[in-house]
Amino acid sequence: MTRNDALGLPMSGADATAADLYRQGLHEFQCYRGDPVATTEQTVRRSQEFVMAHVLHAYLHLLGTEPDGFAVARADLEIAKTLPSTTRERAHLTAVQHLSDSEWQAASRILEDIAIDHPRDILALQVGHLVDFYTGSTRLLRDRIARALPAWSAEMPGYHVIAGMHAFGLEENGLYARAEAAGRRAVELERQDAWAWHAVAHVMEMQGRPTEGIDWLRSDSDAWSVDNFFAVHLWWHLALYHLELSEMDEVLRLFDGPIYGPRSRVVLDMIDASALLWRLTLRGIPLGARWQAVADGWEPVADAGNYAFNDAHAMMAFTGAQRREAAKRVFAAQERAVQDAGDNRLFVGEVGSPVTRAIHAFGEGDYAETVRLLRPVRDRANRFGGSHAQRDLIDLTLIEAALRDGQLALARALIAERIDLKPDSASAHALAARAGDVPLRQVA
Repeated sequence: MTRNDALGLPMSGADATAADLYRQGLHEFQCYRGDPVATTEQTVRRSQEFVMAHVLHAYLHLLGTEPDGFAVARADLEIAKTLPSTTRERAHLTAVQHLSDSEWQAASRILEDIAIDHPRDILALQVGHLVDFYTGSTRLLRDRIARALPAWSAEMPGYHVIAGMHAFGLEENGLYARAEAAGRRAVELERQDAWAWHAVAHVMEMQGRPTEGIDWLRSDSDAWSVDNFFAVHLWWHLALYHLELSEMDEVLRLFDGPIYGPRSRVVLDMIDASALLWRLTLRGIPLGARWQAVADGWEPVADAGNYAFNDAHAMMAFTGAQRREAAKRVFAAQERAVQDAGDNRLFVGEVGSPVTRAIHAFGEGDYAETVRLLRPVRDRANRFGGSHAQRDLIDLTLIEAALRDGQLALARALIAERIDLKPDSASAHALAARAGDVPLRQVA
């Protein structure tokens, strides 16, 4: 039994009810709302032979970088491989296989080819976009979506997803005005599109517009925070704006509330918790027992070693909580990772290992070692994933280590970079004051 989706692509093994459920699950994934995993599981129960339902279920378990997700995805794959399928669907299964084997680059190419042949395959575009994010493929974040734009129009179902992804790709490539316009357009079309809200938030972060960023996210916070599994990350962005304005009470309130009040054990949520506390640690803000709570969350996955970006954030928590044995487990997992066949060996070897060791060195008070480790990787840090805003933590740690080690010339040089990009940044000027006089260019 084959039915077409809303954009005319065939779906093998779907009856009418299952097709409707699949569209619901896909929309939940697109807006990061509800429970797309549960909806997709309901879809599979309805139509066991629905190939794309198995594919979506597998992707949902792989894209969170959760260690337990691999087994679920492989089970989906084994079932789906036995089912009648189209060439496009079999290509998706190949992409799932590569992701299950941590072969991110190979999966990216397969998804790229699917979208070239089928530019309205919105799942191939979204999964590919997220793979680009995880692998730090900055250009593809923009171009994967740009290639498909001629096949889309605003009247088509799901166009807001295309606009929101294009917005984020434009932002990561420094095309801020176009990015903001595309992101705002996506939100106009679908107010609950969390990725589009996120893209505009990134623009304002990168341009040093914290007050406008607060206004943007506060303007309709229910749209992106209610029943939304991406909400923690957007609350994190809101906290960064308040941090830039030195509104520490509000930063801590957000951390204790929507960011880590629920003590989430979701890896992506723990990344945000670690990243915010580390920024506060660099500023010398007393944190009480907060590091211990986040470290508790990371302890069960300290040995995972499946994604270098996660390792670095786990190390922040173990360093902040002074859990040396847990830190050793992260190092051991990374040593195993560089021997594995998947792409994570490259992420760890090129960036993840030196960043993780630098974080540990900073916690041990070895600021010279922190500088030594971070300077060579800061220009290639995109290779272990994340956004420019997330990876800014590397520069912030490097600057703070240089200041504490008395390497003032280096610190001044790095701070001058920040002021050149964000001339009105209060936090950059505060760093400049600590480093001594930094000659500042006049900004028209």
